[in-house]
Amino acid sequence: MRSLFRSRDPGPAVIVEPAPTVFPAIQGADIAAVFAGKRVAGDFYDSIRVSPQRVLIGLLDIAGRREDNRHLLTAAQQIFRNSGCELFSRPDINESDAMTELNHLLNRGLIDASSGVRSCPAFIACYHEVFGTLCYTNAGHIPGLLRDATGISELDSTGLPLGLFSHATADARIVALEKGAALLLVSRGLIACEGRINGSSDEFGLDRVKHFFQNAPANRAEALCSSILNSVNEFGGNVPLCDDRTALALIRTA
Repeated sequence: MRSLFRSRDPGPAVIVEPAPTVFPAIQGADIAAVFAGKRVAGDFYDSIRVSPQRVLIGLLDIAGRREDNRHLLTAAQQIFRNSGCELFSRPDINESDAMTELNHLLNRGLIDASSGVRSCPAFIACYHEVFGTLCYTNAGHIPGLLRDATGISELDSTGLPLGLFSHATADARIVALEKGAALLLVSRGLIACEGRINGSSDEFGLDRVKHFFQNAPANRAEALCSSILNSVNEFGGNVPLCDDRTALALIRTA
């Protein structure tokens, strides 16, 4: 006997993307991020004001293709925003402790959301707009680059990538940005771009980023990001992108 009931067609799966980032206005500083082409992999950046004086910034690179890791990007953004606001909202916090805890929550959240292991290098920072300080963790990410009157210094890794080990930690460090100083973050896809000019097969590499950064005007964050992405695109011979390329800059203007 045939059943009179039919299972309801659930229809196509809903694709949930991370909420678009709208960078907060920062007193005495300019911030922006630019990415090249259509997103195909796991680059993700976000920024949110977490207190009257603090702005949280993050650049993450979740392993895998975009169609496979959208849910991880969304989970990471929810933790970044919700836990970030909770941890950094009080005026009397210890920023290093709060940053270490946020790093831990992101790590555990990614492991839970992936039901396994998914490497996620991440640079997370909190900028204090009154003091001009940056408290950060670098979980296996490309070094952040800080340019000031003394030159360019690297903000190296302070721990393992997120999403690998449940009890992994990343140390928090604090640096000061003088007036005119600029922070530049770039993704692995930008560093790994291979040259297509004169038969070169070299990667663009961090040294080329540093050379470009040292000589580039840094009075507008968006212009700085766009110019370095254009330089990388020319280096790669304008071929179609096989990985995400993202640049994020923060410039202290006053």
